[in-house]
Amino acid sequence: MKNIATVSRVKVSADGHGVLSHAGVGMVREVADLTGLSAQVTGVLADTYRGPWSHAPGAVFADLVAAVADGADCVDIAAQASRSRSRSRSAVFGPAASTTTMWRLIDERIDAEHLSAIRTARAHARAAAWAAGAAPVTEWLCIDVDATITIDHSEGKENAAATWKRTFGMHPLMAYLDRPDIAGGEALAALLRPGNAGSNTTADHITVLHQALQYLPQDYQPAPGVGDGQKILVRSDSAGATHGFAAACRDAGVGFSFGFAVDHRVREAVEHLNATAGWMPAIDSDGEVREGAWMAEATDLVSLGSWPAGTRLLLRKERPHPGAQLRFTDSDGHRITGFITDTRRSVVPGGMAGLELRHRQHARVEDRIRQAKATGLRNLPCHHFDANAAWLEIICAATDLVAWTKLIGFADEPALARCEIETFRYRVLHVAARITRGARDIRLRIDSSWQRAQQIADAWCRIRCAFT
Repeated sequence: MKNIATVSRVKVSADGHGVLSHAGVGMVREVADLTGLSAQVTGVLADTYRGPWSHAPGAVFADLVAAVADGADCVDIAAQASRSRSRSRSAVFGPAASTTTMWRLIDERIDAEHLSAIRTARAHARAAAWAAGAAPVTEWLCIDVDATITIDHSEGKENAAATWKRTFGMHPLMAYLDRPDIAGGEALAALLRPGNAGSNTTADHITVLHQALQYLPQDYQPAPGVGDGQKILVRSDSAGATHGFAAACRDAGVGFSFGFAVDHRVREAVEHLNATAGWMPAIDSDGEVREGAWMAEATDLVSLGSWPAGTRLLLRKERPHPGAQLRFTDSDGHRITGFITDTRRSVVPGGMAGLELRHRQHARVEDRIRQAKATGLRNLPCHHFDANAAWLEIICAATDLVAWTKLIGFADEPALARCEIETFRYRVLHVAARITRGARDIRLRIDSSWQRAQQIADAWCRIRCAFT
């Protein structure tokens, strides 16, 4: 029997006007202006122009940052995204620069000297954002240091090399400020390195540490030798557990918590703790006892004389997850891990278990890097090393703008503040809107059928009010 039901079809034409897609990106772009990032970058790059410019360099930089936050992973895509909605965009957010102008900004204008000044500009923007309500409300600031590999499929990029994972590309070292109240951190520092850079290079870790501390707002920087200064903890996996890095943390007035390799000394300590019942239960993030996990202090069982005074060694044993294979370093059917810290007893609630929980939360940096890979870090699009370093700084700025947008605009909306970047794009940045004009005003009318339209509009107003 034939189906004689008629199918309703809509007529499609290309004559729509006054409609803006990805309207939520304008909120991130506006944060770049409100924090002074655009103006600061314009001042930094003004000397790279011989005459007047058609587009202020800070505006071009902010457009690139907003496009990367929206998912662009190369300059061409960023420029095409701006050009594809140029008519509607220019009416609301100003005209966008051409692809050539964006490429020239990265390839020619941002060299090593100007890159350092742009980092200072980002620090000024961070101070403004924190003063507007994005400041962390916590006793300790935790800076997580970790490296990642960016795969390169072309041998033509400067300093691309074989990596320790038998891949080919770059090996940047990142430092994030942990912000557990949102799904993401703030990118304090990033050091682009060749692919063959070592995982535990002390000099690189010290460089990233100094940059991260230098670009914190003045009131949040550590004060070595002063007891009432800001408390800062630097966390790293075992790649950062070097004597030089620990000494640099001590000299800078910050604490450290580093992963510690399980060698024969640690295995002997574990056997001693097993024989003397020296283990105590570990805890979860909610403070409850974690089933199948224990911890103990092994400071007196392993010589730590070469580390800074007050260094402690804490060990953790846990039943492997179902399907996980045991390793040679495991003991009595349990997975053994360890870390060292210079935090004294009774400083962190929960005692040793609280210290272990605090160090275990360093794993959140993997989420930060994974989100950065979805925000331009998966691809370093330029041939020259300095240009790729500039692109990496753009990625860090995009990470910061998204974090500040969430912290100021969506503090009361955990479903939006705690969602990861892909979900945040779908729920907020990619919302459609209609542009209307009347009474000498331009209005951006967010699609009322979108379930989070009112939340987005409220967040936009909240951000503007925070900077007035």
